[in-house]
Order: sequence, then structure tokens, then C-alpha cells
Amino acid sequence: MTTTRHELLHAFDLLLAPGRFKDYGPNGLQVEGRTAVRRLVSGVTASRALIEAAIAAQADAVFVHHGLFWRGQDGRVTGWMKQRLALLLAHDINLFAYHLPLDAHPELGNNAQLGLRLGLVAEPGPEGRFGEQELGFIGRRAEAEGDGFADAPALARHVEAVLGRPATLVDPGRGPVRRVAWCTGGAQGYFEAAIAAGADAFLTGEISEPQAHYAREAGVAFLACGHHATERYGAPAVAGHVAAQLGLSHEFIDIDNPA
Repeated sequence: MTTTRHELLHAFDLLLAPGRFKDYGPNGLQVEGRTAVRRLVSGVTASRALIEAAIAAQADAVFVHHGLFWRGQDGRVTGWMKQRLALLLAHDINLFAYHLPLDAHPELGNNAQLGLRLGLVAEPGPEGRFGEQELGFIGRRAEAEGDGFADAPALARHVEAVLGRPATLVDPGRGPVRRVAWCTGGAQGYFEAAIAAGADAFLTGEISEPQAHYAREAGVAFLACGHHATERYGAPAVAGHVAAQLGLSHEFIDIDNPA
């Protein structure tokens, strides 16, 4: 089956409600391609490698979390920007990108999907959210998996097993971890809000210099598990959902990234 670029954009916007968010760049259709869409590829970042893979897969549209355009960037179309745009335009491929709306969706977003894979359940209602624009999730280990983790290293081992990569752990050595806060990607700036929300541990993609001190002084464990590694799940969940809704073919292509 096929749909149109307009219908696909409408489906994404209806699901993700980008107008609710103050974001760092434009959400929605970032590069216009052909009108008819039959095959959709999803990925984390609109890198040249992903675009080339989408071309090989004969995609009509690409759906990503990290698009091409960001607030404050150099607006010149040179170097890597020229290369990516040239490929998309030459092959008439649509590029859809949703940043914070994709993080926030309560069932299909990055945070919800990461929690699902880690066996973490956010507390119901407002108590299960924290941080700017309520992007962060906070909750406990799923009941079937027990009440919590014996300590922060036990949580880190669990996360490493699920994500398939090492995590950086700052462990204040305070014992059991029952309330876990998480926010995917580069959300280390949410750590203080997680502490204020009563978390025993905070999980995100990256760590900056101040967070190690906050962890030791506040007694809250901090885990940096990889920006890409924590954000691999929202794009295929949303794209797969919309593709099934519209009768499109969909493929998730994961371009490995050690960051």
C-alpha cells in the first residue's frame, strides 16, 4: 500500500503532538521528497550512513530522532550538510524528524521504550514525571522483577546486559535502589531534578563533570549508558506504529555509534 507525504506527516503530528514542546529545532518534515510513500525507514540520526542505507532499502521516507537542523547552527550548506542533503534530494526521499516529542510519548517514546526494556515502570500520573517539560520518567522495577536492585552496581549490570554496552557508574554506595529516574540521550542536566524527585539512581546517556560530584554529595547513583544506546527504541516504535496504521512497509536501520 501507499500513502502520501501529507498523510504521513499528519499521522506523525497527531501521535507526537509537537506543538506541545519548546524544542531545539524543527519537528516534522525537514526535507521534502516524493509525494507517494510506500516504504519507510527509521533510525536514530539522519547521518549520511543512514541515508545511504535508506537509499539501498529503496525508502521513500526516513523517520529519525536527530534531524538535520538545530537552533543556532551554522546555516551554510557545505561539508557534511551538503552531502546529506544532496543524497536526500537526489533520491527524492522525505526526511521526518521529531526530537523532544519522540522522547516524551508515554508509550512509544524513547523514555517509555527504554523503561519497557529495562523492566522499569513509571509511577502513574504526574508523580511519574520530572524535569523540564516533564520529559523525565521516574518509577520502580516492574513487580514481576521484584522491588528493586540490591545496589547501584546491580542496576548497572542489568542495564549493561540489556543495552549491550558498558555504563559509566558513579556509585555513592548508599545501598538498595528502589526508585529509578531515567531520561534518554544527553539529559545529564536533569540529574538535580531527579534528586529532588526522590530518586535513588538516575540513568541517562551522557555524563558531564558536575554530575559525579552531585552523585557523591547527594547519595544518588548516576549511570551514563550511551546517548545512542538509550535512544535506539523510540524511532522504530513510532515509525512501526504509524507504518502499520497506514499499511506501509517499515524497516529500522541501526547505525552503530559508540557515543
